[in-house]
Amino acid sequence: MTTSRAHDFTFSDTVAGYVTGFDPERRLVDLRTSDGGAVRATLTDAMSAEFLRNLGDPYVDASGHLDDLLTPGTQLFAYGIFYPETGAHVMEAKRLVFLGRRAGECNFEEPTWWVRQLDALARFYRRAQFGEGEIDYRDYRTMLRLGGDKTDTHVQETDTISRLVYGMATAFMLTGEQDHLDAAERGTEYLRDHMRFVDRDADVVYWYHGIDVRGGAERKLFTSEFGDDYHAIPMYEQIYALVGPTQTYRITGDPRISSDIDGTLRLFEKFFRDHERGGYFSHVDPILLSPHHESLGPNRSRKNWNSVGDHAPAYLINLLLATGDPRHAAMLEETFDSIVEHFPDEGSPFVQERFHADWSPDRTWNWQQDGAVVGHNLKIAWNLMRMMAITPKEDYRALAERIGRTMPDVGSDRRRGGWYDVVSRTLAEGEEHHRFVWHDRKAWWQQEQSILAYLILAGHTGDADFHRHAREAAAFYNAFFLDHDEGGVYFNVLAAGFPYLLGNERLKGSHSMSMYHASELCFLSSVYTKLLITGDPMTLWFRPRPGSFAGRPGEDRILRVSPDALPPGRVRLDWVEVDGRPYGAFDPQAMTVKLPESDGDLTVAAHLAPVSD
Repeated sequence: MTTSRAHDFTFSDTVAGYVTGFDPERRLVDLRTSDGGAVRATLTDAMSAEFLRNLGDPYVDASGHLDDLLTPGTQLFAYGIFYPETGAHVMEAKRLVFLGRRAGECNFEEPTWWVRQLDALARFYRRAQFGEGEIDYRDYRTMLRLGGDKTDTHVQETDTISRLVYGMATAFMLTGEQDHLDAAERGTEYLRDHMRFVDRDADVVYWYHGIDVRGGAERKLFTSEFGDDYHAIPMYEQIYALVGPTQTYRITGDPRISSDIDGTLRLFEKFFRDHERGGYFSHVDPILLSPHHESLGPNRSRKNWNSVGDHAPAYLINLLLATGDPRHAAMLEETFDSIVEHFPDEGSPFVQERFHADWSPDRTWNWQQDGAVVGHNLKIAWNLMRMMAITPKEDYRALAERIGRTMPDVGSDRRRGGWYDVVSRTLAEGEEHHRFVWHDRKAWWQQEQSILAYLILAGHTGDADFHRHAREAAAFYNAFFLDHDEGGVYFNVLAAGFPYLLGNERLKGSHSMSMYHASELCFLSSVYTKLLITGDPMTLWFRPRPGSFAGRPGEDRILRVSPDALPPGRVRLDWVEVDGRPYGAFDPQAMTVKLPESDGDLTVAAHLAPVSD
């Protein structure tokens, strides 16, 4: 076997950088990457250049304006071929993607960018699952091919329906498009009718893993069919069964949804919660509902990020936003106190994610071993900053900022852009870089966590580095994850940004992917960017039902319209319309609306604006 000498090969790659110089005569452009590295690229006659575009937008050529665009500070992506020359590699650019038309300008910070992207996502999944006609969830399929076509798999998983419902409800909140809400409400009704089990003896609500609808018959799947959780009841499946109904509840106030949520919370309290040491167990067995049964195997008496922390982003913060109930604030506080106490690890820049019952680390579990999921670290930072608006504690801020400042060097690609998947938590002797556990691909949901973490960190602190990381993450996502040919977003891309289209990662719908992460990204990127960073207002839409949002005396018929857990005093409710007419019974600071009595549904538009200093 022969080996090439150092640098004696060609390769193609992507560079994410900022222009530091441009020689129009020699057609040379100098770039500085995020880690401070320098790259010089030659512009060739065979090169194309374009502007970053949104889902549903046409290609816009930039090739004829390079002399005007390649000014110092301009951020762009350059893809090209590296040739070995004089002991090093020289780059010939084949494609440039400009983020905006001027230095410092990013198209994804336009006020309508994320709204339009979410609307396009909703229309893609609506068409893929239900066509152009009636919305009928009997036709729903978990598995969707790249273009949205359905596979022959007939299992309808509860969590993926719930994630689709979340996406549709969220799309309605940003657009006011009734068809999106229809999809959310019918999906919620389908979940209640087909995937919900009410145990009246234990006074809890349980959600089936899913149903098999092969041949027109319906067979309930009581326990998980997923390999990591096979024949057990995993906490995260119960958590994500609530993600869609809870978001729908924020819009409609349907008391039946509230009842289902409360019943599921009692399930968590009775069977998953560790009343002795705190936190929640990851699995219970299907017979005794015990987290300690031998049948659980490696999941016996275990806790993890999903069982402890995923309550917050999936449903609990949204539930608190909808109800203002102090019980939910207390559950959030207990959850994040557990995270701050047990998850940090002084021996690694990454948090510890898996535990035994006594909170001692579990570094031998199944596929994870001692690996770190980069997105989970970012998710913790993001949600700790949300908690700062609910129950502010210095420990929350300190851990969030520590993660925010540490992660770019160990979890991101500072040359190409984007964030990695799973890496070794610690360095072996002689290593300088944390090794990839399987590959150097980048998953769509981990990009979401990075964008939201750094947007909210920047919005709270005003820190320029946090804002730069947020912009760089959003740039990579919008440049490489949007499928302009088929619609939707890609599951995974290679390190250089090209879609990875093999196996389940070719799909637009799977056990892991529905509409949730991509829609949550659109919604909260719009919220954080407008209300915390650029100072733009936004309008949210709600459709309360008759008798909805019933509360205690003095709190009855109160619609809470805050889009997220935001820093107190930073945002106000400017005006409200009910059924298209101005309406004055609202509290600008609390961002609440006292709904009028009505025998029919109400359409409420709530206009929010940043508070000027």
